[in-house]
Amino acid sequence: MKLLRYGLPKREKPGLLDSDGAIRDLSAHIGDISAETVTPKGLARLAALKSDELPLVSGNPRLGVPVRGIGKFIAIGLNYADHAQEAKLPIPTEPPMFTKAISCLSGPNDDVMLPKDSLKSDWEVELGIVIGRTTRYVSEERALDSVAGYVLANDVSERAFQLERGTQWDKGKGCDTFGPVGPWLVTPDEVGDPQALEMFLNLNGRRMQSGNTRKMIFPVRQLIAYVSRFMTLYAGDLLITGTPPGVGLGHKPDPVFLKPGDEMHLGIDRLGEQRQKVIAWRDLGDEV
Repeated sequence: MKLLRYGLPKREKPGLLDSDGAIRDLSAHIGDISAETVTPKGLARLAALKSDELPLVSGNPRLGVPVRGIGKFIAIGLNYADHAQEAKLPIPTEPPMFTKAISCLSGPNDDVMLPKDSLKSDWEVELGIVIGRTTRYVSEERALDSVAGYVLANDVSERAFQLERGTQWDKGKGCDTFGPVGPWLVTPDEVGDPQALEMFLNLNGRRMQSGNTRKMIFPVRQLIAYVSRFMTLYAGDLLITGTPPGVGLGHKPDPVFLKPGDEMHLGIDRLGEQRQKVIAWRDLGDEV
């Protein structure tokens, strides 16, 4: 299944993408796509529905984050050796972990807003994992049993905040709109091997990132097992898994960073694509 949420911000409805690429409404069956929905029981209930009998959604509605109420947004850094090299950082012997603020989550095609005083905002196409059950101290052999589905994510990052303002990466990772996720949550049966997915990111029509998840230093099953040693993962938690080379920080001969008016276009095999316009900072008030 490809599960999604569509509609205006804070007013999204649950839906799924059918085999013809049309959105079908799930409102008669569930109130929203939430942590409860992505458990094995919740997914089995949805899988039993006949998608061609669900109401069609007309038009081209905005898409939101595919899961409401994500509890934790955990990220892995430097998980591709060539990205570590372009960042001039040592290849890790254990997965570096950090968190992104829940408040940075945004829809896959929503604008990305540069924070105040931004100097070095950057992009990172990443494979995301949505957890489907309570997971602690899981073995690598059983780790994939914890996966509800996979998502496309853009780990937007402000490098000056991340690397030049102390030792905490979180400062440059959790700004408003810095966590576009979606368009869909795709269940494992439709994804297959998570270590065989091509990925890309274009900036203003120019290819910046190309990669494949087979080049991860720490594969998906190892990451889930590793993170579960340090914190309990719950249904609805999101884990993103690192980015391939081609970020703006590592661009040669000179770094390239985001500016208002830029457009990002990114995608991963079987997980769909995102398009974001970069805008200058403005006071969002209660919008986020």
